[in-house]
Amino acid sequence: MVARDTKEQEGAARTPGGSAPLDAGERAQLDTVRRFGTVGSLLLTIGSLGAGAAPVFNPVFRIPVLGLFSRMTTVALAFAFTGVFMIVLAWLALGVLSRPGRERAVSVPQMARTLAMWITPLAFTVPSFSRDVYSYLAQSEIVSLGLDPYTVGPAQALGLNDPLTLGVPTIWRDTPSPYGPLFLTLGRAVGWLTGDHVVMGVAAHRLIALLGLAMIVWALPRLARRFGVSPVSALWLGAANPLVLFHLVVGVHNEALAIGLMLVGFELALRRMPRVTPDGPFPPWQRGELAWYAVGAGVITLGAAVKIPAALALGFLGVMIARRMGGRWSHLFTAAGGLFVVFAVVLSACSFGSGLGYGWVATLNTAATVKSWMAPMTALGFGAGGLGVLLGLGNHIDAAVTVSRTVGAVIGPLIAAKLLLDSFRWKLRPLTGLGVGLGAVLVFGATVQPWYLLWAAVPLAAAAGNTKFRTAATLISATLSVVVASTGQTFDGRVFVLPYAIVSAVAVTVLALVVVRKRMPRAEWLPGRRVRPSTP
Repeated sequence: MVARDTKEQEGAARTPGGSAPLDAGERAQLDTVRRFGTVGSLLLTIGSLGAGAAPVFNPVFRIPVLGLFSRMTTVALAFAFTGVFMIVLAWLALGVLSRPGRERAVSVPQMARTLAMWITPLAFTVPSFSRDVYSYLAQSEIVSLGLDPYTVGPAQALGLNDPLTLGVPTIWRDTPSPYGPLFLTLGRAVGWLTGDHVVMGVAAHRLIALLGLAMIVWALPRLARRFGVSPVSALWLGAANPLVLFHLVVGVHNEALAIGLMLVGFELALRRMPRVTPDGPFPPWQRGELAWYAVGAGVITLGAAVKIPAALALGFLGVMIARRMGGRWSHLFTAAGGLFVVFAVVLSACSFGSGLGYGWVATLNTAATVKSWMAPMTALGFGAGGLGVLLGLGNHIDAAVTVSRTVGAVIGPLIAAKLLLDSFRWKLRPLTGLGVGLGAVLVFGATVQPWYLLWAAVPLAAAAGNTKFRTAATLISATLSVVVASTGQTFDGRVFVLPYAIVSAVAVTVLALVVVRKRMPRAEWLPGRRVRPSTP
């Protein structure tokens, strides 16, 4: 194993921070971290057999040995939580060996191999943390039947007793699809291949999610080099992040494909762009430069045809093109016009080519039907309405939530617009502005889920090179990774299941840490300092 790791780092270029390859002792620590995380992935996979969001007709239930976990929910959930805790701890330990500015750090090949080891078991889990993948299957079947998924829900189109409808959470059975035409076109292909076989359909959608993750892994180190950030650190924070593993791989969310296309498009658009400086001079145009802008914008638009937030990347790409042209307002309007043409052409091709048209525009706010406490503006509305009830002013909670959500719908885009302006004036790096802008729009939105934060975290991983951001992102990612249970069940009101499972998982995890404590890397505390990135 050590000899293989040595080959991985032989000839590896130094990162922007100037880190050298790991020494023999550190490679042994990396090996321990890899195995610790892989064991965690295996435990989460086993636990998902009983604690995951299994389909209504669970094929594992009657399989000898494996079927036991679906009957022992507390044990299965303890397995799952132990896996979650071990993966998060392994990720934190890996962060020690990939910290920017470290004298010796993990190489990109070593990081990629570690990621592959952790993902491989997770690719075989029962969907967990969310049941959204069953909605994907049902909505895709609606398309296959020639019906409009933007006007009817699974219950109306397929019937309440259809096996695909039964897997959809009750709240979504009567709602139309909020997803773009490209994703539903891919879903129609999945339906054509798998029919109403839920397990095979889930496997096909997971392959799509893994394709999206592969795009993220491809684009992150390349974008990081362009913006002077350590590519290893970008992969660690943006691809090996437990939120990515749990919600994009295990949870099978289509954010993987949308974010992957967005990042790949951004990278392709910059392929021929020379270094842009705040004040010029601006070098002559290179051959094929405009073509790459169009290609990159087209790929970003494909991401928007999966989930619309990806379209914001076109604004920040336009800022970079305008700076490349000379940095005047006329250049900004020219770049915006050109990108809008590409956006309109590609999106129209996806919409009408799929046969679905632009009906998806009317369903973009479907998720707002859920009033989640995790959305700050929704929580603010609940708080204001509840205060009114306590003061005897009447129950106006729904009205308060509506008002607070409306305010958030204005604040988020305003912040994004301010970031676009700052990026155009070169007060802010465009990719950094993209990450913060996506975060603002989604956090101030009507509904927030843990995986929504990946829209901000993944681009920022390739653009933000300072220690304070890395520390904050690490704390937020680790916290959200462990507070959301992997279970897809209610346990029939048996409230003791969750605490018993958590206590057992903590005990097992502590025991595992005691066993490997001498072979794990130690945390290194250094004063925060900014890594000054170069700019493409």
